[in-house]
Amino acid sequence: MKRLALRLAIFAAAISMLAATGGCSARKSEKGKGDDTAQQLLPVKYARGFKLSQGDGYICAELTDPWDTTRLLERYILVHKDSALPERLPQGRVVRVPLENTLVFSSVHCSLLQELGKGDAIGGVCDSRYIYSDSLQKRLREGRLVDAGSSLTPDMERILAMQPEAILLSPYENSGYGRLQKTGIPVIECADYLETSPLGRAEWMRLFGLLYGCAAQADSLFYTVEKAYTDVKERIATVSDRPSVISERRTGAVWYMPGGKSYMATLFADAGGSYPWHDNNDVGSMPLSFENVLEKGRNADFWFIKYNAPNKMTYADLAAEYAPYRHFKAFAERRIFACNSDKCPYYEETPFHPDRLLQDFAAIFHPELFGAYTPYYFHPLSSE
Repeated sequence: MKRLALRLAIFAAAISMLAATGGCSARKSEKGKGDDTAQQLLPVKYARGFKLSQGDGYICAELTDPWDTTRLLERYILVHKDSALPERLPQGRVVRVPLENTLVFSSVHCSLLQELGKGDAIGGVCDSRYIYSDSLQKRLREGRLVDAGSSLTPDMERILAMQPEAILLSPYENSGYGRLQKTGIPVIECADYLETSPLGRAEWMRLFGLLYGCAAQADSLFYTVEKAYTDVKERIATVSDRPSVISERRTGAVWYMPGGKSYMATLFADAGGSYPWHDNNDVGSMPLSFENVLEKGRNADFWFIKYNAPNKMTYADLAAEYAPYRHFKAFAERRIFACNSDKCPYYEETPFHPDRLLQDFAAIFHPELFGAYTPYYFHPLSSE
């Protein structure tokens, strides 16, 4: 508790300095270049994609390039909008905070902002059909939320009309932002999805807290998630029986299985499961043939799948989709667990609540430790 109080105090002091005291892009720059101002590092425990430091009247957020970790993806200089710009700032993109009108490309980040009480700061969205939130859909219908079209080809006229203070999107390797960059509107590159640690990705909510003026709420939420996650992990740490698990299913001729060092493989291990590809070094997905998966995963005790449909998927549906699925032990013994993302906000919630996903997996692997547990996302696949 003393550590928690100290961390919260550090961040509260940082925000207070921004409020009490009064650029150019650093995209793809070498680490450390263009920065000779005095800064004090702020603690980041799990995330590998960003670093925080406090300067005189600003906070510096450095994003590491996920595809070349010797370089910066971007450096953001956060200055409170009620303060004058400090005379000496490091090189970087100046962002006036707290943000109050933003274009948010991803429903994941929309969900987080709503949980932090900053839903009103979402002024526009892309790919609106994927927005799960009823309140955001209501605002869209009433014209109180800008629909900026597809994230691949956003509607520039609508974006310029809404005059966002910043645009939040997920970066991709060698991606440029074309007309978005030419507007001069700060683009916040949310590379949280590239973290391989579940708590590392969740910790990005602390950066969102700094951007939107709710650092205390974001820190408190993160520490709650961290405690829930570590409590489950510690509960099953001494369990000797570790059932084997596979996930996903074929997409065309390819079965995309989580790499051995991926986010999902980490969750399986932390939940007390054994993953057949644990010795693989891939941090993303592995494209495998059905035969590869059958050879290594035929005898897996459990199988997790996700789908999106108005009705429950059944074993008959799965067999009709691809009859050889019947060869898996988990199919024969009715140990397939499914998540219907049409009925729950799986994609919106789990990135910043890995504790909930971990609890689902751990309770399925080791039900004797969790008693009468109600799953968040994964339920037994229906037999009828």
